Amino acid sequence: MRRFSPFCLGLIAVFLAACAPRETPVEAGIRTHTLLVGNAAEPGDLDPHLASILTDQIIINTLFEGLTALDEQTTRPEPAAAESWTVSDDGLTWTFRLRENLRWSNGDPLVAADFITAWRRALNPAFAADNAWYLFVLKNAETYNAGQITDPSAVGLAAPDDRTLVLTLERPVPYLPALVSLPAWFPLNPRNLEQHDALTQRGRPWTRPGNLVSNGAYQLAAWEPNARIVLDKNPHHRDAATAQLEHIVFLPIEKPEDEERSYRAGQLHVTFNLPVTKIAPWRDRAPEQLRIDSLLQSNFIRFNTTRAPLDDPRVRRALSLALDRGLLAQSVLQSSRLPAASLTPPHTGGYEAPATVEADPATARALLAEAGYADGAGLPAIELMVRNDEIMPRLAEAIQAMWRTELGIEATITQAEQKIWIQNQQTLNYTACLSAWTADYPDPLTFLELFLPQGAYNWTGWNNEDYQRRLAIAAAATPAATRIRFTVLREAEELLLREAPIAPLYFGAQTYLLHPAVKGWAPSPLAFRRFQRVSLAP
Repeated sequence: MRRFSPFCLGLIAVFLAACAPRETPVEAGIRTHTLLVGNAAEPGDLDPHLASILTDQIIINTLFEGLTALDEQTTRPEPAAAESWTVSDDGLTWTFRLRENLRWSNGDPLVAADFITAWRRALNPAFAADNAWYLFVLKNAETYNAGQITDPSAVGLAAPDDRTLVLTLERPVPYLPALVSLPAWFPLNPRNLEQHDALTQRGRPWTRPGNLVSNGAYQLAAWEPNARIVLDKNPHHRDAATAQLEHIVFLPIEKPEDEERSYRAGQLHVTFNLPVTKIAPWRDRAPEQLRIDSLLQSNFIRFNTTRAPLDDPRVRRALSLALDRGLLAQSVLQSSRLPAASLTPPHTGGYEAPATVEADPATARALLAEAGYADGAGLPAIELMVRNDEIMPRLAEAIQAMWRTELGIEATITQAEQKIWIQNQQTLNYTACLSAWTADYPDPLTFLELFLPQGAYNWTGWNNEDYQRRLAIAAAATPAATRIRFTVLREAEELLLREAPIAPLYFGAQTYLLHPAVKGWAPSPLAFRRFQRVSLAP
């Protein structure tokens, strides 16, 4: 019998290794419990008090944890850092009891005073937090943030001991347990902030790898700009023993077409998005990997009400009534979204919005004529700004055609990358803009409060005292007055739609691809994810 020499055996081993299929990142991730997630955009900031974009907040929600967390499927608040809470009979005093032995990712004890330090930072007028308005339900919070009072201890916050937080409110807020799940309410490590001079200074490096101390299920391990963000399991988190993912890698792939190709190449377990043109092929090819989940999201056109001719509500309403939303949803969105006849989506905390915006070209033409622009004559071209993503430019082209056909007016389309798109809205440096809002919590106020003049995201310049008055009445209602509260909110929304600082287009859905190895991935109407409940299995 002839025997192979060790040299020959070595050559055979090298040959076989060269011929073996190379392990894809997805396969390696399953083996190492590393989830590869498409996240659409490079984060602007990982500071919970400054981040305003959903893709930033998804990462922040994984790094930090508030008093409560929302269940993905039901959107109901569940205990998180707090194990329980109680509310006084008048709805004005809430007491939260923290869990025992809470820890920061560096091992420091996490105590009630850490929450108060973070909340006072968010409200400090010198810091000018973008998200301070979420805390305005606290007694004296808004006046302190406005600089009308200077003593932070006047804000309705107290920590009688290391495990107790007492919140005193300006008015009853029945949805407070959901509200305190948001990033603006997350605790921050005061020693970490002091070390990097970040208590009152924006843009400090405390959120970089090696610096960031957090309290969520995962901690920041790496951040390579425009390439990837890596999170490792936090060994000090209360769920560390049960969390099965060891690592999460967020990949900022802006174009859905590139994401879809990366998924097919075995480089992603889950995409953030899926091009609408790819929905039908995936339905045919692998329907079990295609996900279309409803979102509590509203997509609309913002109008700059400070800029002529959109300072005239008749012009704005004419532009809105000229749109066939059903056709937009069917043709542009491949029936993956529902057309919107209101701002607030269905099933938002039991509230049913007034469906008052329907296609009515005849009324639109009459309004335009009444405003002095019969058949569009004399009306300058409307510049429509869009984000340079997969959907907005195509949607804008369809809107452009409808305005031309029904009203005889022209629109120009300007594309911008996400950061410029946001900045131009914030500074009112636009005429009309395609935009969207995803609910922070399951209550209609998360949509309707956007358009209060003091709202941080009222990027329309619209200011209506009657609208403010109605929202104030609804906000002051006790938990027992839900029916009256919803009636007043409907009146406010009808006024908003009639004045038309926005034109609703369609309600949101998350259309994406999910690898069969990913387990525990439930539909999430608020798009937030508790990754400690997710696992990977061959």
